[in-house]
Amino acid sequence: MLTVELSKLVTRTRTWVTISVLAALPSVVAVFLKVTGVGPRPGEGPAFLAEVLHNGTLYPAAALALILPVFLPVAVAVVAGDAVAGEAAAGTLRYLIIRPVARSRLLVAKLVTVTVFVLLAVVVVALTGFMVGAALFGVHPVASVSGTSLGAQDVTFRLFVTVAYVAVSMLGVASIALFASVLTDSPLAAALGALAALVASQVLDLVDAAASVRPYLPTHYWLAFVDLFRTPVLWRNVDRGFGVQALYIAAFLGGAWAHFSTKDINS
Repeated sequence: MLTVELSKLVTRTRTWVTISVLAALPSVVAVFLKVTGVGPRPGEGPAFLAEVLHNGTLYPAAALALILPVFLPVAVAVVAGDAVAGEAAAGTLRYLIIRPVARSRLLVAKLVTVTVFVLLAVVVVALTGFMVGAALFGVHPVASVSGTSLGAQDVTFRLFVTVAYVAVSMLGVASIALFASVLTDSPLAAALGALAALVASQVLDLVDAAASVRPYLPTHYWLAFVDLFRTPVLWRNVDRGFGVQALYIAAFLGGAWAHFSTKDINS
């Protein structure tokens, strides 16, 4: 079952079109930066974009920061929302549930498939960002946000953790969308439900009256990976980001399994 689901993922045109669009946006931004030579002032605009004009080494992190607030969560929500609800909408779900243990196997297969999509999307965007950044702006020694020089191995490690951090953050989105996917037979409704939760989180993150719940919102620590490029690394928000996403992943995947294991399948 897992092999079939992974095969469906990698052979679908939609998968690669989505990933290509995600990688294309930072590439287009890089071209505009190169042609115009106009970038945001330091401390303004998307993370690291002000430094890219002089050094393309950190463009993978800048590329992820560009797509993280909107485009990447939308893509993940659509794919995860379609995982179970898409089978129900197509009328194939009840044929997949042929044994008592099949529901858990199916849910695990869908989860692994969505996880692979998340990893593919994040890694492709990061690699594309590095190649575009190196080609247009060159690769030069990197100074941290604190102004300290960073070695090549140090930068590589921090970029690797950044990719892992963004991937885990998107797995939090995927878990919410997968939970919504087992509640409905409409992939669109599942995706919109997950996106509504994320929009609500982003709105509450801006409201002072919601300060007490702000540290627990799923989107609050999304950009905390910027702290990885300080000297010394400020791990506090990064650790909290990992922890919050782990809680959301466990809670919503547990809810998805609990509901799906007892759900009446009519489609």
